Amino acid sequence: MDFNTLKTSHSNFDKLTKALEANLNPEDINKQSKDKYTDDRIWKPELDKTGSGYAVIRFLPASEKEEMPWVRVWSHAFQDKGGWYIENSLTTLNQKDPVSEENTRLWNSGVESDKEIARKRKRKLSYFSNILVVSDPAHPTNEGKVFIFKFGKKIFDKITEAMQPAFEDEQPINPFDFWKGANFKLKIRKVDGYWNYDKSEFEPVKAIADNDESIKAIWSKQYPLTPFLAPSNFKTYDELKEKLNRVITGTRNTSTVESAELPPVKSNGAVKSNGKTTTAASDDDDTLSYFSKLADDE
Repeated sequence: MDFNTLKTSHSNFDKLTKALEANLNPEDINKQSKDKYTDDRIWKPELDKTGSGYAVIRFLPASEKEEMPWVRVWSHAFQDKGGWYIENSLTTLNQKDPVSEENTRLWNSGVESDKEIARKRKRKLSYFSNILVVSDPAHPTNEGKVFIFKFGKKIFDKITEAMQPAFEDEQPINPFDFWKGANFKLKIRKVDGYWNYDKSEFEPVKAIADNDESIKAIWSKQYPLTPFLAPSNFKTYDELKEKLNRVITGTRNTSTVESAELPPVKSNGAVKSNGKTTTAASDDDDTLSYFSKLADDE
């Protein structure tokens, strides 16, 4: 899509809303960088000494030659006898994944202790989008720059609510539109040890810049998101199976993908980490602080 088409289409609002309704993994997009914690393209909010965080960002439309402005990646992150298992899930690519199939087996056993294990190992969802950092009090040098923002379903729900408001007196907006979108005020609090985004909100609609020349300059700095889905960024089923077995038991397993089956996983529950039990971050919960903690613990 060229810039003139982008301006005319206003970021394909109809297509985006259909993607929301279908809960799509937007066509051929998504995957996580191998070095998750040192990628300079990734912007991360930061809490101050009081345990709160604030920033203003603007979600950007699809990059050139791409169709959708976001990508999503399913991951697993848990600890067992053999250490940490932190890997992207092959279900992101609509393929069989050994953790998901094992979770299904455990859940279907009907044994509560098996269900507890499945809850501990459940999938976690992350989204990636291009953003413009409008205000970043913790790091003012980021302001005016384009980054990739990794976020969870709580923030994506805010986007969905803006595009599909619940009340008739609210006008739907496309947060990813340069001209008819809106800045997003990211407000973070710590609630029960997790980052909470409930107070975050969109500002009134306004253009991202005063003229098309400035807008095009922002667009030209956006990053492609399709590489997040590159198969090279995912381990094979057999590699993941071997690692899962090693983490759980310390032994190797020679099962292959040909014998695997993958029903969907749907469960809620508790996570056990370092001997402490806490409420699990479900598929509906943001995982930013969770993965940050895992990185700190490694």
